[in-house]
Amino acid sequence: MRFSALLPALLIGVAAPMLGACALKPVYAGGASGAVAQGLAAVEVSAIPGKNGWLMRDALQQRMGLAGAATSRYRLDVVLDDQLKGLGLLGDDTIGRERRTLRARYRLVDLDSGETLLDATAGSDAGIDVVSSEYATIAAEQAALENLTVDVADKIVTSLSMTLRQR
Repeated sequence: MRFSALLPALLIGVAAPMLGACALKPVYAGGASGAVAQGLAAVEVSAIPGKNGWLMRDALQQRMGLAGAATSRYRLDVVLDDQLKGLGLLGDDTIGRERRTLRARYRLVDLDSGETLLDATAGSDAGIDVVSSEYATIAAEQAALENLTVDVADKIVTSLSMTLRQR
């Protein structure tokens, strides 16, 4: 047998023990009964004012499972900053492009001790074309808000998961 034919098998034999020793651990190990999933289910999301607050709270609760259950151990406080700015000016001095930015400052508080476990921010932004139809522009602004809410909620839940995993 030629050495080049044995090389792939030799590499696999050498690499296999190293892969078993890596420090990667699944965040959601154990599924719904795992520590992170149980921790997320024990998070109560405080009310967030405004329409964008309602969207964010709903998105967070969907991602965390049974959030707000009777056995809440943690509270998540979120403050949103939603900005819509005009960017490009057209020849007739009208705005041709907008940027919608959604930022969230959030805190995870342990209800037993009152300790803040996590204090962080997450954000995302999107560009919107302003067209001649006012209805289409408003619909694009709303769609951007909904998409940004999902993106920011995913970032928040990922951060919460990492924090809860360490506890």
